[in-house]
Order: sequence, then structure tokens, then C-alpha cells
Amino acid sequence: MARPEVAGPVEHRLPAGLNEELAATAIWGAQQAEVRGEGKYDGVFGLWYGKGPGVDRSGDVFRHANMAGSSKHGGVLALMGDDHTAESSTVAHQSEFHFVDVMIPILNPAGVQEILDYGLYGYAMSRFCGTWVAFKCVKDNIESTSSVDASLDRVKIIIPDDFTMPPGGLNIRGRDGVLDQEARLQDFKRDAMLAFVRANNLNRIVLSGGRNPKIGIITVGKSYLDVRQALDELGLDEVKANDMGLRLYKVACPWPLSQAELVDFARGLDKVIVVEEKRSLIEVQLREELYGTANQPVCIGKKDEEGRWLFPVKGALDPNDIAIAIGERLLAYHNNDDLRGRVARLRHAQDVLATTGDVANRVPHFCAGCPHNSSTKVPEGMRAYAGIGCHYMVQWMDRSTEGFTQMGGEGANWIGEAPFSKRGHVFQNLGDGTYNHSGVLALRWSIHTKTNVTYKILFNDAVAMTGGQKHEGGLTVDMIARQVREEGVERIALVTRRAAQVPEGDPLAGWHDDPSPQRARGRAAPARGSARCVGDDLRPDLRVGKAPPPQRGEFPDPDKRVIINDLVCEACGDCSVQSNCVAVQPVETEFGRKRQIDQSNCNKDFSCVNGFCPSFVTVHGAKVKKAVPETVSTEGMTFNPLPDPVIPAIDRTFNVIVTGVGGTGVVTIGAILGMAAHLEGKGLGMIDMAGLAQKGGAVYSHVRLANTRTTFTPSA
Repeated sequence: MARPEVAGPVEHRLPAGLNEELAATAIWGAQQAEVRGEGKYDGVFGLWYGKGPGVDRSGDVFRHANMAGSSKHGGVLALMGDDHTAESSTVAHQSEFHFVDVMIPILNPAGVQEILDYGLYGYAMSRFCGTWVAFKCVKDNIESTSSVDASLDRVKIIIPDDFTMPPGGLNIRGRDGVLDQEARLQDFKRDAMLAFVRANNLNRIVLSGGRNPKIGIITVGKSYLDVRQALDELGLDEVKANDMGLRLYKVACPWPLSQAELVDFARGLDKVIVVEEKRSLIEVQLREELYGTANQPVCIGKKDEEGRWLFPVKGALDPNDIAIAIGERLLAYHNNDDLRGRVARLRHAQDVLATTGDVANRVPHFCAGCPHNSSTKVPEGMRAYAGIGCHYMVQWMDRSTEGFTQMGGEGANWIGEAPFSKRGHVFQNLGDGTYNHSGVLALRWSIHTKTNVTYKILFNDAVAMTGGQKHEGGLTVDMIARQVREEGVERIALVTRRAAQVPEGDPLAGWHDDPSPQRARGRAAPARGSARCVGDDLRPDLRVGKAPPPQRGEFPDPDKRVIINDLVCEACGDCSVQSNCVAVQPVETEFGRKRQIDQSNCNKDFSCVNGFCPSFVTVHGAKVKKAVPETVSTEGMTFNPLPDPVIPAIDRTFNVIVTGVGGTGVVTIGAILGMAAHLEGKGLGMIDMAGLAQKGGAVYSHVRLANTRTTFTPSA
């Protein structure tokens, strides 16, 4: 945050947030630390992160906290993780309008370098304006790797000298009246935002358009990178763009936008093309601010000149489509054969893409040995609802599970549906992380309304969907069971692979060994008018009481393995039905397709042996056989030296795509290429399209190499 020679004592704290709303409230509190003269430091920097749904649920906190203001010597960045194409979300989301509604300014970086740069600008802006600052995060930036300039003097913050602070300033203060806060926000803080953006030249003209500009492009964030790619596809560098009268305006702060800056950008233009993903934030401001001014160029963006969709609000934008839109409008002013040919080739490529189907689709699945493989089964004739977490994927499997809610709403949908349904009972899957986050509230309401539902609390002690982090609170199976008992749950059945670990005479509930989870669930469902819970903990490390969880490398590894004798196997597939495990794989033999256990993937939960099959063999004390390299005598042999590989020349960029299935090293290969380029001083741009990779889904690593690092630095 500051140079070492001027920084005082610094304390870094990364407390667990539990849920997004409470985390935002804690940061609001941190900005008040020195207000009453009780602060240990001059100020506190706060950093909040949440995906789109987390932004949704935190709106009330944002409104209150931003109205109160930021610390004079601190500041807050609120990072919104937006998933425009719902690659790892239950809905596509765009969060800017939430922040506009509560008058929090927004910064939208284009590339990795600007994440660092705008982060510093954001904190300075937050301090100066007395507001929180929102920070747009999309996978195209956040999941990217790039060469960056980390020099301390790269970002030079300029404090505006053309803005007059009101008495007492704009920052948070004690005993502040609600209407006084509103007046300060409306009368002064928006102007302070515009002054800061203007003083630091955050929004800027990148291409001037030459002596006679006619068409202007205004864009932001990831869409700016798409526009630069589109211009490359059209063969337009800075000189050619200026010759054709094409002006490019790069926006860093999409809200609020300055009327003076927009008027300056649009001066002399016949047409403005607004390129932004999802709903239009810049376009509506552009139209509003230019209305009634002397120069009002035609403005297109979401719709074209005839009112047809140009850059739709759905999905994500494609650089090729952007290039076609720009090229066709330039051709109206310039009869350029090269440009016309490029546009035609791009149109043909998009037509081919639209009619080309995938050869195969890789559907993500539970990991080998995952408890959800067994715990998401329901008794015959019954059905279940999914929720937020890995178990959401059960809807893609034959598990009589359909429908879900937002995080924390699990079961509340059935409260509304049950009085109008012929069905008397459903199961509701609820992960332990979601239970801890907010799901216990819906469970409590189900009890209060006497709704006939059985909650299956799927305990695995980790937030597995996003990398296996520990969830906050240190909950154990018996802690959750006791909590729901105190809430008033009628019956509790705990299903575990380690029932023997439960103390004798434990009065808490009925404990069931793993082979009988179906019977346990069945017994939990009969009576009407109450809520019940089944705790499914199918991991072998069930913790009773306060025993610490095992650390990496400490998990018990049973000294046995299961193999399938393919001469006995009849390929009936019952082992896959019983286990639902991706480690049970087909193998082609001389007698046809059989089954085998992928020993490198097997997690040793042994659920595959639950079926009755004589082809399964359990081997104790055996180790997986490793290939032994052959030794060949080279005595008397002569070898010609191997030729050095021909290194291809890099013309602007050299592009590589690595593809495969999650867990096979795709991302690692990309990382090796990227690090090699970095060590050689070359430019690097890389993005990993992982999605549900750790669940066996498709993975892509896009790697772009360049001769210089500035190639991938849009602000250079």
C-alpha cells in the first residue's frame, strides 16, 4: 500500500467472512476504527470480494456503509466476481447496477496489469471521495496470467486541485445524521469521483482518429481487449486507424461518467459505437449526457442503426463480431479492398462456427470417492431438491433430483410449494458449507411452518467446489446434529463410515453404517408436518467432539486396493451404478468391453464393491506396479547429434491452445510455457478456462507469447 521507507507499522488480517453480507459489515466496522479515538492505526484498508450472488445479498450493507463513508486514511475496494456466461454459477450475472444504485463508483480493469494499477487508484479514490469503490472482476482478467510492471513508481496518484471539499470533508465521522449523509453523498461525493477520474486521466482517448475523425468507439474492461483484438483482425494499427478517422476511447470508470469528457470524445464524430458486455451502462450515460448538446452523433451499441441487435445483452461478446461491426461501418466511409476482404473472411468464419457442433461434450462429475456419489441417492419413488455446492451436479445424474434455490434458500421453496402439491414429502440436499453460510435459517423456518421435509446435510468439512478450503466455524458432525436438535428437528439419523468411533451410549441420534444410508433416509421420512435431518458423512475421517481435522498428507490411506478381474467381469455396469464413481472406467479387451479401476484416480472409498460381483478382488498390502525403464547397451553404437529445434518467429504474438480434461496437466503445461517466456523476458498473456475442471470437465489453456512485455499491457 505504501513505500517501505514511509510505511509505518502494518498489520495484515484475513479473517474468514462466513458469508458475504457479514464480511461487508465487518469492513464497514473497520472503517470506523479511528473515528472515536480508539484506533490502533491511522486507518484501515478494506478488501471485500463476492461473486454476483454475494453482491446481491449484500446490497443493504453496501448502501449503509457507502452512505457513512470511508476512512480518511484507509479506504475500501469491493470486488465483484461476475460470471457473464454462468460457467461456474447457477445464473449469469452482472453486478455494476447494484453499485450504481447505492452510488459506489466502479473501476473496470482491462488485463492483469490494470488489476494492480486500478487497485492503487481505487484505494486513493476511496479515501478522497469518502466512498467505497467497486472493482469489476471477470474470469478473462482474474483467471489470467501476464507479465506485469510492479515498479513502485508506476502509479502516481494525483489529488484533484479543482474540487472544493465541504466543511468536515467527505469521510466517515461519528454521530452522523442519516439525512446529512445523504446530502453529502448527493451534493459532493459524485463530483469528487469525477474530479479524481479526471485528475488521474483514468478515462482516456487511445486513438485520436487523425485529422478528420468520423467514427468513435467507447469501451471498457475486458471489452477493450476484445476491441483491440478486433482491430488487429481488421489490420488496423494506430496509423491506419487514424487515416480512417477511427477514434478509440478507453473507459476505466464506467460510472459515473463525466459529461465534459464525453463531449470532448464525441466532438466531430458522425457515429459512436459502444462496446460493452451485458446490459448497457456506458451507452445510457452517453445518450443522456450528449442529449441537448451541440454535437449528437448517432449512437449504436446494444442495437444497430435499424434497431436490430448488434451487441446483445446475453452471453459474452466475440472479438470477431466486434470486428465485423466496426469494419462494415468503416467501409461506408472508405473503399478499402483489404478491409473488405478481412470483413468477408471474418463473416465466413462466424458462419462456419455457427453451424459447427461439438464432437463431444464432457459433462462434469463428482470426484472419485466423493461422498456425494452415495449420499445423493434417494429411496425409490421419492425426489429431492439440489442446492448450491458440488451436489448441484446431481441434477445431471439419474438421482430423482430436480430444482434448486439460491444459496441459503434450500428448503424454503418447498415451504411455498408443499401446500399446493400432491406430494407429501421431499428431500432437500444441503451442504455443510451452505448450512454454515445461511442455510440453517431455511431449516429453522421449515421447522416453524411444520413443513414435511427431510434435510440431508452433506458433511465433507470443506468448500470442495472452489478448491477444498475449510469452511468457517470448525463445525463437526455432532455439532451440527446438536444444533439442529436444539432447533427442534424431530428425528436425526447420522450416516457414517466410522460409526464405531461414536462413543457408546451417545444419546444424540441413531448412527448408521454406510451400507444402509437408504434405510436411514427411509426411516427419516414418514410422518407429516415436521422437519427431519439426515447427516451424511461418508468420509472415513468423521470427527467426533473437537478432534482436529487431518492435514494434507495425513489422511489415512488404507493398505488395500480393489481390482477387477476382466476375465470374470460381464460388463453389467452395476459397480458404476453402486458407486457412481469416475474411477470405475471401461476397458476394451479381446472379449469385449469390461470394467477396470483407475488406480491413479481411486480414492479408496470402496463403494464399488457394494454390488454383488465375483469379479472384484480386494488385495491387501499390494502396491501399484510402476514401469521399470529398460536399459539398453550402447556399446559400439554411434549417434549423430540431434538437430536443434527450429524456433518459430513471433510476429506480434505466437498463440498456443492446450486442451484436455481436468486433472491431466493442461493448466500445468500452460504455466510452464508462460514461465519459460517470462524467464526469457518475453511478453505473456494466458488464461485458463477451467470451469468445473476438478470435476472432470473440459479444460483449455490459452497462451499468447510476444517479443515484448508491453504487448499485453493496455495502459503502457
